[in-house]
Amino acid sequence: MTSTDPQIPGFTQQRVTVADGVALNVAVGGSGAPLVLLHGFPQTHLMWRHVAADLAAEHTVICPDLRGYGASDKPAETSPDTYAKRTMAADVVALARALGHERFALAGHDRGALVAIRAGLDHPEAITHLASLDAMPTFDTWDVLHGAFGAVGFHLYLMAQPPGLPEAMIAASADAYFGHFLDLWAGSGDAIPDDVRAHYLAACRAAVPSIVADFRATAGIDLAHDEADRAAGNRLRMPVTVLQQDWGTALGFDATARWRAWADDLDHRTVPCGHFMAEEAPTLVADALRDLLKRR
Repeated sequence: MTSTDPQIPGFTQQRVTVADGVALNVAVGGSGAPLVLLHGFPQTHLMWRHVAADLAAEHTVICPDLRGYGASDKPAETSPDTYAKRTMAADVVALARALGHERFALAGHDRGALVAIRAGLDHPEAITHLASLDAMPTFDTWDVLHGAFGAVGFHLYLMAQPPGLPEAMIAASADAYFGHFLDLWAGSGDAIPDDVRAHYLAACRAAVPSIVADFRATAGIDLAHDEADRAAGNRLRMPVTVLQQDWGTALGFDATARWRAWADDLDHRTVPCGHFMAEEAPTLVADALRDLLKRR
């Protein structure tokens, strides 16, 4: 992130080492009980700018760029583990601990939600509350995408391919590719201003191999981890809030029932906005997170 990039007002930027050879770029602001916010695709931590500034009045708000995204390090994909959500979840726990927080609330959007879910399953001792914004657990995502409906997830199948072809195809037209999702998934045309859009596109353009590796992991090792958890009866034991578009009606499944198979204490809400809800409806999101943090 450069000095000319948009930033979250009142937040400070720093780099924190979370694993051998991997440091995360993180914006931190506010004071109080810690809350970590994880961004989605094709974005950076900046997607939380409105929500983070709001919640910083009551919380220490920690907004990292995920491994492989934004200004965080982008290690080469040397094994399926490099961008496994298990690895990225461990990054987040290490980040919080480095900042002095053994236990913290965690919210994630899209890809960040997959990392948050994995953190809740792998590190229940560290995660006090969990929120997922417009994402399904990996197991369920692959289970419900089939037939013609699977076309809505074409990018999942493209980036699941072996290394080489997807990276070359995407890099050849990176702005058009990533911009397609910013345009298609937005419920409001003014939710992502021009300077923020330019920041997202530049960040993604510089991270094609690591972004593809992140998605490739979700079609392989991440799915295997979810399948193992399902077989073992491993569940999310902390209070969970899910904010989601009405995927179930569109794709023919019961989204709340799917989530109840993972979470004991669930508040599942269908929200009237597009995919980028933290930017389109930040007050709704901030209020939902406040409601979550009141639960015990």
